[in-house]
Amino acid sequence: MDRRRFIAVSGLTAVSPVLAQAAAAPAAAGHADADLFKHVNFYDDGLGLSSREYAVLLERMSAGAGIEADNYSNGGIVAELEARFAQKLGKPAAMFVPTGTLANHIALRKLAGADRRVLVQAESHFYNDSGDGGEILSGLNLIPLAPGRSTLTVDEARDWVGRSAGGRVPMKIGAISIESPVRRRDHEMADYDELVRLSAYARGEGIRLHLDGARLFNLPYHSGRSLQEYAALFDTVFVSLWKHFNGMSGAILAGDSAFIDGLYHTRRMFGGSLPQAWPGVAVAAQYLDRYEADYAQSWQLTERMLALLAKDRRFKSRKLPAGTSRYFLAVSGDTQAFRERAKQRGLLLSRPHPQTGEFAMQVNPSVLRSSAEAIAQGLIEAAKA
Repeated sequence: MDRRRFIAVSGLTAVSPVLAQAAAAPAAAGHADADLFKHVNFYDDGLGLSSREYAVLLERMSAGAGIEADNYSNGGIVAELEARFAQKLGKPAAMFVPTGTLANHIALRKLAGADRRVLVQAESHFYNDSGDGGEILSGLNLIPLAPGRSTLTVDEARDWVGRSAGGRVPMKIGAISIESPVRRRDHEMADYDELVRLSAYARGEGIRLHLDGARLFNLPYHSGRSLQEYAALFDTVFVSLWKHFNGMSGAILAGDSAFIDGLYHTRRMFGGSLPQAWPGVAVAAQYLDRYEADYAQSWQLTERMLALLAKDRRFKSRKLPAGTSRYFLAVSGDTQAFRERAKQRGLLLSRPHPQTGEFAMQVNPSVLRSSAEAIAQGLIEAAKA
């Protein structure tokens, strides 16, 4: 494969000004950085920036208009990013939180109030991957519903509301938490119409709602529903800063002004008011306005690439009916050797599934560093024994 064609900056520039700026960065950094911003990765939600790539982008921002630092996660570029996300989501206010785990936790802690029972999806990140932090640190009683599925239905919620109210000691459900897309379901999205019904029911019962929207910005392309349409169904919503927007860390929690006002005290109580948060969020500010367009173009390129691979009998691909950013690719032959040969061509794949041998492929804007033809050719060459 013609490597110069593979990393051609001209095509990248036409697609995304932000990616073009990133690709141009190594020129100012010297020959040692000539291989930066070149790889196409199929396992990250975002560009998968290396530490050096992140440092280059941060240096360029500092050398330009400059970065206004925050003070214990308040003010400066942090406040600017909070305001921009609040506007995108159609919420009056937003707050930076250093991790998504903490964003979910303090949101549900405050939403539930004295009514500590919280309905969650059994497959959700908060239920499975937070070490029972909600229970141990805030006394929340998480009720896992919809096992093996991405969508929690109104009927399931209604049944538990009735069950809780009908016990010998009546209990009220304080909050419902929904994750969409659901990472443990290969990034499937919850059914939007069911979310509408669930939101209407919960509000009628006085139950507050939280959206774990770590990957929320992928949903509009697949569902045809806007970010604000999703966010309007919930009292609070969190969005990750590093998954799509290539920040070093962090999350944004958005809601109404009364909810967000003073919540930074709770953030501080949990050790989440970083003295200097700007290095972790500054790079994310570059990608916010472009992400939805870049993601759509990434899928358009991916569809062309998959059409080319379909002509080669060694490749088979499949998608999930309610999928978003993930598809699966199978290739005949030695999958480990294929993965290594693909890496040599600048194409980074996750490890194949130990049972099926399939590669879980993530669609992200790193594909815009190349072309459908070049990526397909690189994978075809990697498949040759």
